[in-house]
Amino acid sequence: MHYWIVSALVVILDQWSKHFMTGLLPLCVRGRCESIEILPVFKLTLLHNEGAAFSFLDDAGGWQRWFLVAVSAGVSVFIAGWLWRIFREQKLLSWALCLILGGAIGNLIDRATQGYVVDFLVFYYDVYYFPAFNVADTAISTGAGLLILDMIVQYRKERLLANG
Repeated sequence: MHYWIVSALVVILDQWSKHFMTGLLPLCVRGRCESIEILPVFKLTLLHNEGAAFSFLDDAGGWQRWFLVAVSAGVSVFIAGWLWRIFREQKLLSWALCLILGGAIGNLIDRATQGYVVDFLVFYYDVYYFPAFNVADTAISTGAGLLILDMIVQYRKERLLANG
């Protein structure tokens, strides 16, 4: 049951942080940005992403909003069902899924209510920038990493059992 709480906390933290950053910083438009530099390689900059990951489909003309809402909703339902069915002993898989679910729902809320996802975390070096992201994206990426780790652990367990 605590995995559902973790998912809910990810959604709450994500939505709160986006609301806070929206009140703190003006929107970055056409390269005109006001940022708060935290480290020489990290700053806070308010951006709106109308596309998917790494701004894929950002300039697709508007149809992508409801397509991405439908995909996000479908993925969220699938992951929630998967999380509901797995065994309590599968802790790593459960953590992976609850983080992915919380992040997916956080971004789904933005996309459905505003038509874009609020991003504000920016890492860079010199003139090289990693695409901006948010708390939901961080949870999804962490969950994906844990999912890969779980697959490796499960594969090794199965090999050990098979080899006796």
